[in-house]
Amino acid sequence: MDAERLVAAVLVLIVISSGIPAADAENRHVFLNWEVSCAVRAPLGVAKRVITINGRFPGPLLNLTTNDVAHVNVVNALDEPFLLTWNGLQMRRNSWNDGVAGTNCGIPPGQNWTYVFQAKDEVGSFFYRPSLGLHAAAGGHGPIRVNNRPVVALPFARPDGGELDVLIGDWYNMETKRMREYLDRGRDLPSPDGILINGLGPYQADIRFEPGRTYRLRVSNVGARTSLSFRIQGHKLLLVEAEGTYTQQRHYASLDVHAGQSLSVLVTADQQPRPYYMVVSSLFVQPELFGVANVLYSNSNNSGEQRPPPGRAPLDGASSHNGYGRSMEQARTVRTNLTCGGPRPNPQGSFRYGRINVTRTLLLRNGDDQIAGRRRCTVSGVSFADAATPLKLADRLGVAGVFAVVSGAPEARRRPALGTAVIDARYRDFVQVVFENPLPSLQTWHLDGYSFFVAGMGWGKWTPNARSTYNLVDAIYRSTVQVYPASWTAVFVSLDNEGIWNLRSQDLGRRYLGQETYIRVSQGTSEVPDPRDELPMPSNALLCGKAKPLKLGRA
Repeated sequence: MDAERLVAAVLVLIVISSGIPAADAENRHVFLNWEVSCAVRAPLGVAKRVITINGRFPGPLLNLTTNDVAHVNVVNALDEPFLLTWNGLQMRRNSWNDGVAGTNCGIPPGQNWTYVFQAKDEVGSFFYRPSLGLHAAAGGHGPIRVNNRPVVALPFARPDGGELDVLIGDWYNMETKRMREYLDRGRDLPSPDGILINGLGPYQADIRFEPGRTYRLRVSNVGARTSLSFRIQGHKLLLVEAEGTYTQQRHYASLDVHAGQSLSVLVTADQQPRPYYMVVSSLFVQPELFGVANVLYSNSNNSGEQRPPPGRAPLDGASSHNGYGRSMEQARTVRTNLTCGGPRPNPQGSFRYGRINVTRTLLLRNGDDQIAGRRRCTVSGVSFADAATPLKLADRLGVAGVFAVVSGAPEARRRPALGTAVIDARYRDFVQVVFENPLPSLQTWHLDGYSFFVAGMGWGKWTPNARSTYNLVDAIYRSTVQVYPASWTAVFVSLDNEGIWNLRSQDLGRRYLGQETYIRVSQGTSEVPDPRDELPMPSNALLCGKAKPLKLGRA
């Protein structure tokens, strides 16, 4: 057998064992080996055990092109189970590889597991992070790029300076064990200790610009909870993409990036060639915190880059970025570019969501409640309790008693309760999801497996009459959305991706205390789904909990 035929045969075997259809073997396959381990770092001057990938903090770039198939072999060198989830990737037909506790068994210490998934019909800026417990507060995150295929033009000139990944986020010096103790005792987490840029403390990270060149910065908020304001001294930010959707292009002096959100901006190095600062400041928390990176222009005579002078970045006026009203107004300006292509050449505006009849409305109200004498966070009166058996395994293998189906609306109950709650939804329904936030703090929600149209936001309680205020033409299409205090946010989602999908708070503490649920999208039958609608259970799927003894249930 010649080399080409041997490679083709190996690819077919890999594809079959992973459940990826053989037709997708024609797409590019990307093979990565990541070792997850613990190291000691002190980004804010206080030593802490952090999670590294291949010794790196943050972890390496996952660089894909539309329709690539990724094979990521994760070796767990920690002393506890571990999972990665792929924040923003839709994992089409493949919740088996979503990497959360409701779909996957944790990778045991000293063992490995290979994720196999396709960036099907996707482009954009995303990130990966740990999903179990409070692991994400210790690192383990990294950037994801999904690039356009050559046949699909970008809606802007390709940046001649290249692309830069900028991971921003709040940081706690305390160990995650101590953070768990705070939460388990019913206390909220204190304010974070600082803000990191690419894993580094203030004035430690360098961003290098060549005069006259334009750069694409892919910015993700990978922090534990804090909304952040992103800006570059003396430079305009041209917003071009948010979580896989190309946006209407508009310049901003600063942009809000809430917990779990990603976006792309173009920045042109068109200022005098001297040092500048990239400033990331906290929003809506006290004391106000700052992360600062050095923006270094090379000298015009090519003799090297200028270093910033001794001193500190000008941070005056930074508090003017705080204010929920200002933030909501900015959010309303982020809209979809209807005329350009996305992952496919046809315009992003081809799907006219505002003309589709809504088949169902889910009203999800987050809350703080006392359950059995302990503080818990709830979704419509239910605080999620993780099961020992992943919900996806229980559903496919017919394991009873693992989860309960709920309506997806505040239910008439005497008191809040713990529960392993799953919202049942029908494949291809077009659903309105309304997030209500009666609390005095901002909430951020993320839905795995999907993006949704952010149709409306408003103060107070939502009513059906609010639809008259919706944007039914060019709402941004993304997977993570903020809900301001004492307000609501309404989104539309087309349920065209079968599986069990996690809907969670992007505030790690609130998620830890139960602010999440799952949505089961199916055709309502007990039959194994057609592989055209949902991929079969992978042959390498880990079994745990009540599913562990079911060795014959993989078909």
